[in-house]
Amino acid sequence: MAIKLTKKQLAVLNFIEDFVEERGLSPTYREIMAGLDLTSVSAVAEHVDNLVEKGVLKKTPGAARTLEVLDYKHEDTVELFKTKMLTCTEEEKKTLEKAMEILGL
Repeated sequence: MAIKLTKKQLAVLNFIEDFVEERGLSPTYREIMAGLDLTSVSAVAEHVDNLVEKGVLKKTPGAARTLEVLDYKHEDTVELFKTKMLTCTEEEKKTLEKAMEILGL
């Protein structure tokens, strides 16, 4: 199962990835807004939240410039999921299974 992104979500993800590559840190929501000609910070926040929910972006709540584009197709990540599944609680297992489903692993 492939992760499906809207055109705007893909644009936000690509912008973040390019910004980090060029500057060495993640953009603020205002920088994303300006860079993509979006109309509000809340629109950026909604796209970021949706990307986090889909498992392609990571952010640290309450901290600035912590956006990180994730690649869960990498073999090491799959192995980490498998290893964690062997030692996790039932509650953690449910969460990991949902994450794996979302990520198409």
